[in-house]
Formats: sequence, C-alpha cells, structure tokens
Amino acid sequence: MAEEKQHHHLFHHHKEDEKPVDTSVYSETAYSGDISAGYGAGLAETGVDYKKEMEVDYKKEEKHHKHLEHAGELGAAAAGAFALHEKHKAKKDPEHAHRHKIEEEMAAAAAVGAGGFAFHEHHEKKETKKEEEEAHGKRHHHLF
Repeated sequence: MAEEKQHHHLFHHHKEDEKPVDTSVYSETAYSGDISAGYGAGLAETGVDYKKEMEVDYKKEEKHHKHLEHAGELGAAAAGAFALHEKHKAKKDPEHAHRHKIEEEMAAAAAVGAGGFAFHEHHEKKETKKEEEEAHGKRHHHLF
C-alpha cells in the first residue's frame, strides 16, 4: 500500500513514479506562411476571393439591426407592462408593498434600458442604409 502512494492533485491522480504527459506541444506545421507577405498572403493559393470575403452584405446587416430594434421595442413594452402590473400589486397588497415597489422600479429601469437599445439599433439600421447608398453611389451630396 505504501508503494502505491498517490499524489492527489486538483483533478488528476498520479502515482508517484508516473509523470503526467504534456499534451500541449507546438506543431512545426502549425504556421507555414511567410510573415513578411502581409495580410491575405495565402488566400490566392486557397482559391478564396478575399475581395468578395471583405464585401459587406448591407441588406443582411440592415435586416439584422431591424430585428434587434424590434426586439428592443418588445422588451421595452413587456418591461413597462410588468412595471404597471407591480404598481397595481403594490396598491392591492399593502403587506408586501415595499417588495412590489422595488420590482416596479426594476422593471421601469429595464424598460428604459430596452428602449435605449431599440433607439441605438434604429440608428445603426439608418447608418447601415446610408453606408449601402454611399457604397453603390446612390447618395449625392448637393451643395444647395
């Protein structure tokens, strides 16, 4: 029993004469590119068109911001409704009125935060639309 004395480490049990195997060895083939070649150096050999990869899908991004804007609006409405519900409960349940008032204030704060998020996403959507128009040459800046 004394010969099989084990050292107890946090997650692994090793016998005294066994050494743990180190699995974190760097591979010599992990990076085979030339550092001096710069960004996108190996893309030509792989057949990837890096200009197409860098192109932004403005319609998809605008749709994404629109969905997030609607989610923010829904969250603001739900939190506002819950705040009103808790305000009503505070009046009807005087024994737990303090708890309901705290929950009402928390719900009101959540409603303000969700409204701010919706407002932010609305402006992100508008900015994406503007970027798309500028990228396709639809936006002309008139002096008068």
